[in-house]
Parts: sequence; structure tokens; C-alpha cells
Amino acid sequence: MTHTRRLILMRHGRTPWNAVGRAQGHADIELDEVGHAQATAAAEQLSHHRLSALWSSDLTRAKQTCEYVAAATGLEVRHDERFREFDVGAREGLTLPEFAERFPDAFEEWSSGGSLVAVLDGETGADVHDRMVPALQECLRSLDEGETGLVLTHGAALKVGLLGLLGWPLDSYRDLVAMDNCSWATVETSGRGERVRLVGYNQNPPRASLR
Repeated sequence: MTHTRRLILMRHGRTPWNAVGRAQGHADIELDEVGHAQATAAAEQLSHHRLSALWSSDLTRAKQTCEYVAAATGLEVRHDERFREFDVGAREGLTLPEFAERFPDAFEEWSSGGSLVAVLDGETGADVHDRMVPALQECLRSLDEGETGLVLTHGAALKVGLLGLLGWPLDSYRDLVAMDNCSWATVETSGRGERVRLVGYNQNPPRASLR
């Protein structure tokens, strides 16, 4: 009998703003056609993981993605605003070129800070860490031995939460590639309070299923 508890941290499907590189933050953007197809394929793949619990950010793009997983598994989704993306302040809705043009000083500060500094009234990496990590730890602790849970969240917040779960410093943020839409990371622990281990990163369904 296994004593492992696993938690899957998944990024939502693509949105129209993802497609053109607009900062979304807390903006409530829906999935686009590609995002729905990604979520369908991911849900089919994840249905084989015998999931025991689902949690999701309360933003629409995450909720819509998680609905596909819920339908494939028969599980009820618990929504939690702590799993939201970074609040990006006045960057919301801007592409990087637009951000650089409109707020050059803030763009320089943000670029040199590795996306973790707060500019234009947005959240810092530490802010996101302080809400994401306790929430993820609660999810892990709620699982029984041998169970796997899934958290549906957002790309940048996912990386920060993952670093916190693993006990890695926030400045390791740059060492992780950006998570693809509808991809996930998997962590496990062999007992309550034991060290969390990274099992996989940027995992996703076979690309053929997304064509």
C-alpha cells in the first residue's frame, strides 16, 4: 500500500489575451477555442490519475478549465481566491511593448526584478507566496494516503507556489520555464510534514490530441 500523497498544480487553458501576450492578472477573461480544446484533452488525460479532490482559482479561465476535469472525474470543485494569478495592477490588459511604452521606468524595474517585484500597484512575488503556499499546504494535508488532488491555477502564481512548496528560494523563479497552457506540475510527499518532492514539470497531454 502506498503512503504517498500527490498534488497536481495545473495552469488554465489559453485565452484570447494569452494568444496576444496581454497581462491578465485578476481580469476575468474566458478561454478561447484553443483553450477549450486544451482543457478537453487535459481532462481526458487527468481522468486516469484517479483524482480525489479538485480546487480552482475563482477566475473564469481557471473555473472553465477545471469544469472539464470535474466532468471527466465526477468530482466537485472547490473555488479559492488564494489561487488567483498575480494582481498586475496597471499592467493589466497590456502587452509587453505597450507596458514598455506607457510605463518605461516601471517596465525597467519589473524586467530587472524577474517579474517578482511590485510595480504599478501590483503584487510582489512575496505577496503571492504568502497566499499560495499555505493554501497548497492545506490541500496536501487534506489528502489521505494514496490520494491525488489537483489545483487549477495560473502560470506565474503556480511557479511561485511550487517554489514555496518545495522550499526553494523565490529567486529560483527564473530557473523554471514558463508553464504551458493546460500543463501541470506534480509534487508528492510520503507523509504529513515530510519534504515535498517534485515529480514532474510542464507535463501535458500528447500534442497530437490538441490538433
